[in-house]
Amino acid sequence: MSHPGQQAPIGHPYIILPTIDSTNNYAMQQIQAGLASHGATWFALEQTAGKGQRGKSWLTTPNQNIMLSVVVTPGLLATRQFWLSATVALACYDFYKKYAGDETRIKWPNDVYWRDRKAGGILIENVFRGSDWLYAVVGIGININQVVFDPALPNPVSLKQITGKDFDATEMGRELCQALENRYRALQEGDMETIMTEYQQVLYKMHQPVTLKKGTILFETTITGVSDTGRLQTKDVIEREFDFGEVEFVIR
Repeated sequence: MSHPGQQAPIGHPYIILPTIDSTNNYAMQQIQAGLASHGATWFALEQTAGKGQRGKSWLTTPNQNIMLSVVVTPGLLATRQFWLSATVALACYDFYKKYAGDETRIKWPNDVYWRDRKAGGILIENVFRGSDWLYAVVGIGININQVVFDPALPNPVSLKQITGKDFDATEMGRELCQALENRYRALQEGDMETIMTEYQQVLYKMHQPVTLKKGTILFETTITGVSDTGRLQTKDVIEREFDFGEVEFVIR
């Protein structure tokens, strides 16, 4: 593995794919073929089988949104996966807030929210060899120009809906890469305290009552933070922690 100082910045090269099933699949294929190095980014104008969290599909209209995947060589312990997740979420937050303003938030673990609506999501897939974390493929989908969404999506929002303006999605992808590079540098320098502090400062519904769903049970609780390993911390009659996938938010 090359020394972090010699790594190409994120977004170099920045490759535009006219149409692809999933940028994450494509990036993973490039890694397996030995053709991917740290910083390589693939941006899709159209994605036919985009992947969301927990196997959900993510489909968008061509050339309206950011759909890209970045290859990184984390250089971290395999137990530190949440650190990368929080770093990427903050980069997406930085990028979106610049246009959407102060109501931008990160919804645990790594969705971009504006008010109570989802503006984007992140899916990180990893390549391990034993306990060595060789590569992470960071897939990011962010709604930019789209205004008509699949009715099955509960609460989407785009930058155009928020600002009334049209954007060049391809150029916005480049800008996102710069935001990723800035945050990734802090991670490489080991400044996890700042990353975790800032992540919690912009957490959706932090210190506010929420309704969560676990299995078929709904319960009211208050979010108090997120642990260093990425577990959601809540307090009601007792203090609890939840793993990703264990609970979901019920947004009225």
